[in-house]
Amino acid sequence: MPNAVISGTGMYVPDNIVTNDDLVSQYGIDTNHDWIVKRTGIEARRFAPEGIGSADLAVPACEQAIEDAGLQKKDIDMILFATLSPEHCFPGSGVYLQEKLGMPEAGHFCPAMDIRNQCSGFLYGLGTAASMVKAGAVKNVLVVGGETHSAALDLSTRGRAVASLFGDAAGAVVVSASDDESRGIRTWKLGADGRYADVLAQRVWDVRKRPFIPVDENGVGQVQPEMMWAQMDGRLVFKNAVERMIMGLMEVCWKEGITMNDIDVFAFHQANLRINQYVAQQLNVPEEKLLQNIHKFGNTTAATIPTLLAEAQREGRLERGMKVATVAFGSGFTWGAALIDW
Repeated sequence: MPNAVISGTGMYVPDNIVTNDDLVSQYGIDTNHDWIVKRTGIEARRFAPEGIGSADLAVPACEQAIEDAGLQKKDIDMILFATLSPEHCFPGSGVYLQEKLGMPEAGHFCPAMDIRNQCSGFLYGLGTAASMVKAGAVKNVLVVGGETHSAALDLSTRGRAVASLFGDAAGAVVVSASDDESRGIRTWKLGADGRYADVLAQRVWDVRKRPFIPVDENGVGQVQPEMMWAQMDGRLVFKNAVERMIMGLMEVCWKEGITMNDIDVFAFHQANLRINQYVAQQLNVPEEKLLQNIHKFGNTTAATIPTLLAEAQREGRLERGMKVATVAFGSGFTWGAALIDW
């Protein structure tokens, strides 16, 4: 049975930096820098320009990851694209990404699958890719997290509680088959609790209704703010995030017979710096072992973990032989954790 290793990483963020002060001066949101930093740790985020979607952001991240793995695009056997902000209701972003990477023009028609597990989406993709590689079904899987949140944020005082959190980015890894027993995705654990599905949601349409979007007398769709924009019970999300992230990390460590002290680097989903700090404190994880980039990118949902890994590798904080733990929690509620020998 082959081993599944992360052979390459890549990331991309748009050029446009939107600081907390910019939310006030450019968008007229009644907030301030200190209020946002105190509650979230976020100082800035990136917004993509109009006309750019999640698949567009993913292209440079994927090209970096493929090159870092020492591969060519024709070597990719499958694309797994995790996103909550696809270009359209359907088809998914994965096929758009495949086309933008030039694969069909080169006669390469690898399968493309979208994963809709929001903040946990990348780890759901990582677990799926590792399982398929270990089963011998594929050799190289491109696992992508890409988000264009800025197009679907209520950038007003009414929406400030959510709008201040999110940014745009894409991150990617290549999961490859290998005979190297010193490296690999050792174990992963995923979970979900659908009882809380509506606690953090963006219900922009409801296919149970006829029509699924209300229309006026001219047939023009009318979407109410509570449907159009993401809604969140922040306190309930915080409580469950802490519990599930701690549980997930403990479960994968127990499965591998190791302790938190054996882990060199922790890559937590970047939803809220205060959540991550609290989880680390409860598990006695030193802050110097935590990878963080939420202060400059905000919450980029499915892209947070792969961008963390790519950035840390390029900065020399993530080196071959290190033991890495990663964990995420998000809408659904869904969560996941994984242990990786880098």
